[in-house]
Amino acid sequence: MSGQRGDRGEGGRSERRGMERLGDLLPDAARQLGLEDELELAAAMTAWQRIVTERIPPAVGACRIVALSQGVATVEVDEPIVAQELRLRAPELVAALRSAVRSPVRQLRIAVRHV
Repeated sequence: MSGQRGDRGEGGRSERRGMERLGDLLPDAARQLGLEDELELAAAMTAWQRIVTERIPPAVGACRIVALSQGVATVEVDEPIVAQELRLRAPELVAALRSAVRSPVRQLRIAVRHV
């Protein structure tokens, strides 16, 4: 058919591929490019912001995941009071993060940012 794009199969017929979601393609592409860890960190950062917004609204904007390695999510905080709240609620936050990302998160490491 004219005007249609697609791979040409046997006999010169056009074969269309099914639509795929970009989000479903990214993990394989990232793995092939050696960026799997960076993609997982980005997913964890996004999930963390959602979790904090839902569970600890006063901490929104005052804490962020800066690293994810070997089951440890490192969270940087701006104020000691935020660090204390996160430490108190660490089991709840780890469970929520674990269910939101592919990496097996088992611990939060809280670091107060010194400016």
